[in-house]
Amino acid sequence: MRFSPELEQGRLLIRYKRFLADIETASGEKLTIHCPNTGSMFNCMAPGGRIWFSRSNDPKRKLPGTWEISETPQGRFACVNTGRANHLVEEALLAGVITELNGFTALKREVAYGQENSRVDFRLDYSSGPAFVEVKSVTLGFDDSRIAAFPDAVTQRGARHLRELASLAREGVRAVLLYCVNLTGIDAVRPAEEIDPAYAAALSDAVAAGVQVLVYGVQLTPDEVRIDRRLEVHLAPST
Repeated sequence: MRFSPELEQGRLLIRYKRFLADIETASGEKLTIHCPNTGSMFNCMAPGGRIWFSRSNDPKRKLPGTWEISETPQGRFACVNTGRANHLVEEALLAGVITELNGFTALKREVAYGQENSRVDFRLDYSSGPAFVEVKSVTLGFDDSRIAAFPDAVTQRGARHLRELASLAREGVRAVLLYCVNLTGIDAVRPAEEIDPAYAAALSDAVAAGVQVLVYGVQLTPDEVRIDRRLEVHLAPST
């Protein structure tokens, strides 16, 4: 996926009210732009750090741009626009990059399912039956470690999705959790038990129920982002 329009570079002044960020462009222009990330973005940004954003000329928009990429304090690139993850995964599915999920005959997005009124990101249909695929965007990295973690903030919604997937798996339906690691320099993902122990416990329960966990990493530059390789999952907390 190439970024279109072409991204502009700036530096972060402050992120606030979760969805707002004040930045300064390379030309010295001060802007308030949209931050499309509901998490804490812990270890993903620093005041004065480089960022890249997409600019919009739509007169109906309240804000002139959207924050897309951050250079982390560890010197990595992170795609902080969580809305990109599903597009990246769909692109990779259709291209056959996610080999464990190849062979489907139909792909449906945002399908209602489960006992807790959830919506799954993808339903893939196979001759043997459907597979339900939930996608999570991972951007939390740490100093001197090539192991990322999820989540970066307490997520009751994420735990609910795991319960829904586990219920499907117990019924014999293929259920898949796919971590899309939108962070460079990473080889594996683990649950962030130190941030959300309830999520980590729900993940263990889901795996025990038969939920399949896949982890894929991206190639990320200010010009392009695409899923390009499978990574490892570490279900036990990293020490």
